[in-house]
Amino acid sequence: MNTQRRPLLRAAVWLAFTATGWCVQAAMAQSHYPGKPIVMVVPQTAGGTNDIVGRLVSQKLSEVLGSPVAVENRPGAGGNIGTQYAAKAPKDGYTLLMTISSSQAINPALYKNPGFDPVKDFKPISLIGAVPNVLLANPSFAPNSVKELIALAKAKPGFYQYASAGNGTLNHLLGEMLNSMAGIDLQHVPYKGVAPALNDVLGGQLPLVFASLPSSLSHIKAGKLKPLAVSSPRRSPALPDVPALSEVVPGYSGTLWIGLFAPAGVPADVLAKLQDAMTKALAAKDLRDKLELQGVELAPPTTPEQLAALLNEDMVRWAQIVKSSGASVD
Repeated sequence: MNTQRRPLLRAAVWLAFTATGWCVQAAMAQSHYPGKPIVMVVPQTAGGTNDIVGRLVSQKLSEVLGSPVAVENRPGAGGNIGTQYAAKAPKDGYTLLMTISSSQAINPALYKNPGFDPVKDFKPISLIGAVPNVLLANPSFAPNSVKELIALAKAKPGFYQYASAGNGTLNHLLGEMLNSMAGIDLQHVPYKGVAPALNDVLGGQLPLVFASLPSSLSHIKAGKLKPLAVSSPRRSPALPDVPALSEVVPGYSGTLWIGLFAPAGVPADVLAKLQDAMTKALAAKDLRDKLELQGVELAPPTTPEQLAALLNEDMVRWAQIVKSSGASVD
């Protein structure tokens, strides 16, 4: 053999061996997944519905996977900040997104540039369940039912107000749906988050607010807020004596679903492990009991494809509601 070619041949052999080693290491890393703590990004503030559910789910998922799963709150821009962060994270399965339908399905229609594509940038892992919002009133507000509220609002169009967590949020759009479907004119007052909105209704500054069941259940049980109706198509098991809005306004429906996603590009075997782990976690009675106590209506076993279909359906539905409401955020 030409002696001048021997160094080239040795180099080629070394590169092939090294490349094979890298491939083996990568395959071993995936087969031993998870080999380090997982971060579950929650794009809302601590103490909110998604955070409450995320922390309960992360504890059980950690048990199933045998590796820590830590919740990391990254709030801002209606959920866009944390969602953008998760979309751009390494595609290795160590950063996940626990999100809600208002961020994933409404924001793309509400914001001109949310900074992420809810379909192309993520892969669905598991649907956890749905959370109804509750139409709440200060106890001093006269109406004790939706029927009485509608009658009062029709008698004084534009006089009564309702609070929301901000322009274009789900509880804003639920109020706009009620206005449209019931033929009334409640005036919208946006706040920077559900906590200050609830506080002003608790204090009597405003009479009404839509708020998620987990964030308002303690106030309801304490008698500090009066529930008029839930936004889900049927009554909530957590509030069986509170009617659904659809009982008075036929066709009214507006629930908040919660789901776990991974950034698009995560290896298929890692994604499959996460999907299997979530199936096992959500089958655990202790987790189910804790979630139901928070007012979460657990979803039946749902495939990732079914969650993807739900997301697409909601994006179309909420885009129409956002357009009719005129809500927009730059």
